[in-house]
Amino acid sequence: MRLASLLSLCVLGGLCGESPAQTIAVYPPDINLETARDRQSFVVQLTQPDGLTRDVTAQAQVTFADPTLVKLDAHYVRPVADGATEMSVTFGGQTVKIPVKVTKAKEDRAISFKQDVMPVFMRTGCNVGGCHGAARGKDGFRLSLFGFDPEGDHFRLTRELNGRRVNLALPGESLLVEKALGKVPHTGGAKIKEGDEYHQTLLRWLEADAPLDPPTVALPVSMEVFPPGAVLDGKGEKQRLVVRAKYSDGTDRDVTSLALFLTNNETAAKIDGDGTVTAGDRGEAFVMARFHTFTIGVPFITLPKGLKFAWSNPPETNYIDTLVHNKLKKLRIEPSGVCDDATFVRRVYLDIIGALPTPEEYARFMVSTLPTKREHLVDELLDRKEFAELWVLKWAELLQIRSSNDVSYKAMLLYYGWLQEKIANNVPTDEWVRELLGANGGTFKNPATNYYQLERDVLKVTENVAQVFMGMRIQCAQCHNHPFDRWTMDDYYSFASFFTQIGRKGTDDARELVVFNSGGGEVNHPVHKRPMPPKFLGGTAAADVAGKDRRVVVATWLASADNPYFAKNLSNIVWGHFFGQGIINEIDDVRISNPASNQELLDELGKRFTGYKYDFKKLVRDICTSQTYQRSTQPTKTNESDTRNFARGPIRRIRAETMLDIITQVTDTKNKFQGLPLGARAVQIADGGVSTYFLTTFGRPTRETVCSCEVRLEPTLSQSLHLLNGGTVEPKIAQGNLVGKMLQEKKTPAQIIEQMYVRCLSRAPKLEELKALLAAVDAAKDKKQALEDVFWAIMNSREFMFNH
Repeated sequence: MRLASLLSLCVLGGLCGESPAQTIAVYPPDINLETARDRQSFVVQLTQPDGLTRDVTAQAQVTFADPTLVKLDAHYVRPVADGATEMSVTFGGQTVKIPVKVTKAKEDRAISFKQDVMPVFMRTGCNVGGCHGAARGKDGFRLSLFGFDPEGDHFRLTRELNGRRVNLALPGESLLVEKALGKVPHTGGAKIKEGDEYHQTLLRWLEADAPLDPPTVALPVSMEVFPPGAVLDGKGEKQRLVVRAKYSDGTDRDVTSLALFLTNNETAAKIDGDGTVTAGDRGEAFVMARFHTFTIGVPFITLPKGLKFAWSNPPETNYIDTLVHNKLKKLRIEPSGVCDDATFVRRVYLDIIGALPTPEEYARFMVSTLPTKREHLVDELLDRKEFAELWVLKWAELLQIRSSNDVSYKAMLLYYGWLQEKIANNVPTDEWVRELLGANGGTFKNPATNYYQLERDVLKVTENVAQVFMGMRIQCAQCHNHPFDRWTMDDYYSFASFFTQIGRKGTDDARELVVFNSGGGEVNHPVHKRPMPPKFLGGTAAADVAGKDRRVVVATWLASADNPYFAKNLSNIVWGHFFGQGIINEIDDVRISNPASNQELLDELGKRFTGYKYDFKKLVRDICTSQTYQRSTQPTKTNESDTRNFARGPIRRIRAETMLDIITQVTDTKNKFQGLPLGARAVQIADGGVSTYFLTTFGRPTRETVCSCEVRLEPTLSQSLHLLNGGTVEPKIAQGNLVGKMLQEKKTPAQIIEQMYVRCLSRAPKLEELKALLAAVDAAKDKKQALEDVFWAIMNSREFMFNH
C-alpha cells in the first residue's frame, strides 16, 4: 500500500491506534488518465486479522469528490474532463481515498505500432514459438519471437508479398484481420472477435495507413501487478489482478487486457486470460503477468475453507528461524521438532566436512552436557581443513576446473591450487571473484587466468559468468527476448561487451597461455548489426569503460553490493548445499518465473552475507546453528506434503565423492587417485576429467558445463547393484579387516555390532535390531563372516547412503 492510501486509512479508518478487525487496500494507489481512450481498472482487497484476503471490489462503494471529471464503468475509471480529484472507496465501515488526475480528456491518442499493435500479437499468441514466432514462421509468415524485432515485424506485415497482408483501401478486408477473425482459413483459428478491442486496434492502425512509430515513441520502462499477493480461503475463491505499465514519457497505462497471464501451479491457483485468479487445492502459486519485455509475478496461497490452525510458537535461534516461521504461519504449517543429538552430529559432519564422526568424536559429543554443544561443534568443524576441501570441490565444479586439449594438466593443477589457497584462507568471496574475472597474465604465473582458457567463446563466457555468479541462465536472450524473464537481446549483448576484449597469446612453453586486455573488439547486435555498449545486467545506462579493462569494470560491479544478485545467489548456493534444494531451485536458475520459496529469507541472507564482508563461514554458521537446519525429518500432520518451505529436515542422497570417502573411512582403508598420494580423499581430486567407476556411477560431474545439474544425486539401480555386488563395499570390508581386528581384541559380537552402527550410522543399534542381528550371528558357523555380513548390510542400508 502506498503512503497516500496508508494515510487515508489512518485518518478515516482509525488505524493509527489499535488495529481494526480487518483492513482494506485499493490498487493501484493512484489513477492517472491521459487522453480520451485511457481507462484504469482497480481492485479492492480485504485483509482479515488472520491474514486471509478477499476481493471485495464488487461490494465496495465508490464515489468521486468531483464526479464531473471521471465516470465509473464497472471496475474501470474513465476520463470526462481535465482536472484532479479523489476516489473514495468504502467497505465494512472503512474508507480509502486515492488521487485521480485527468489530462487531455478530449484528445484522442494516436495509434502506435509498438504501443498498441505489437501487444495484440503477444496477447493473442501470434508471435510465440508454436506459431508465427517460430524460427521459420508458420504458413509462410514470420513474426519475431515475443516481439523482439518490431521493425522487422512491421516490414514483414506491410512489405512482404507486395503488401498482400494489409489492405489500406479496405482495412477490414486485410488478410491480417480476416485470418485473425477466422473469416478465411487460418491454422491457428480465430484469435480475436468482431468488434473487440484487439479487432478495433488493428483496424485503427490500418485506417491510419499502418504507420511505423518514430524513434521517439514512448516505450514501457516498468510494470506493476496488483494486488501484491493474496491468501485465499477455500476452493473457488477469486481475486482479480490489475496490470499497469509505466512509459518513458512519464505516462502510465492499464495494460491488463494486453498482458499474458501464467501460473506455476494451476492446482493451487488457476488464472484466466482476463487476469482473474481462482483458488484450487491447498498450496502455493506464483501468478505472473507478461507485457512487452516485462514479467512480474505475485504470490498466492490457497488454504482449505475454514481451516482451524493454532501456531505453537516453536523456539527460534536466529533470523533464519524467524523468517521461515513467518512463511509457515501464512501457510498454516507447523514445523517438525528438533532432531536428536545422534542425528545432528552425523548430519553436520557430513554437511560441513564431508565425513562421518569417528567413534571417539561421536562419544565425546554425546556425553557432553553443555547447552551450547551444537554451536561449539559447528565452530570446530568450520575450522577443519576438510571444510575447505569440500568447498574447493564445489567451486571447482562451478569454475569447470579440468585438464583438456586447451588446458594442460600443470595449468589445471595451478588453477586448482589458486582456488584452494583462497578457500583455505577464507579470503572474502568478493575479493577472489574480482581477482578471477579481472585476471591477466600467464596461466602458470597467474593461475586465475585459466578461467579464460577453459572457455574462449565470448558468448559462452558471458553466459557462464551470469549463471555462476548471479544464478541466471540468460542463454535464451542470445536469440530472442527471454519469454519468462526480464532479459532482452539488448541486455544479453550489452553484457557480452564486457568480454570482447580478451586477448590471448602463446609463450615459450606450449602449455602456457598469456591472457591480456587487447583494448579492442566489440559485439554487434544480430538484428540491427550495431555494436552494443557494455552495460551491467539490470542496469539502464552504459558502463564507464573508457580507457579501462572491461573485465575489471564488470568484476568490480559484479562482486559488490551494487549488484543485487551476487550476494543472494551465493547465499542460495550455500543454502542449497545444506538443505538439498535452494530457496530458489534450481540454484542456478534465477528468473521471475522461478520464484524464491521465501523471498524475505533470501533477501536477508544476502544482506547478512554482504554485512559479513562476504565471509561465507559466518553464513554457514548462521545456517547450521538455526532451528530450521536442525529440524527432524519426521513430518507433522501439517507439513507432510510440503517440500518447499523447510518445515522439516530434508533426506538427501550423499554425493559421489563423499560417499566413497565415508565407505573408505568406516572400513579403515585407503584410496589412490591420479595425482594424489595414497590415502587422499575423493573430494580432493583436482581434475574434473579424473574419475573412477564408483564416482561416475554415483554422479560425479565432468565439469564440462557450469550447470548445477551436472552433479547427479538421484538414486539409481546401477548404484544399488554396485554397492551390493560391485568392487567397492565387499572388497573394502575384506581389505580393512575391521571385524577381524575387533575379534582379536576379544570384543563380543554385541560390541562389534554396536561399533559398526556408530561408525556407519552415528547411533547405537536399537534393542530389537541388536537382538535380531545377534541371533543371526549366533546361528552362523563362521562368526567373522556373519559379522562382516552385518557390516555389509549396514553399509547397503538407505540410512547409510542418505544424510537425514
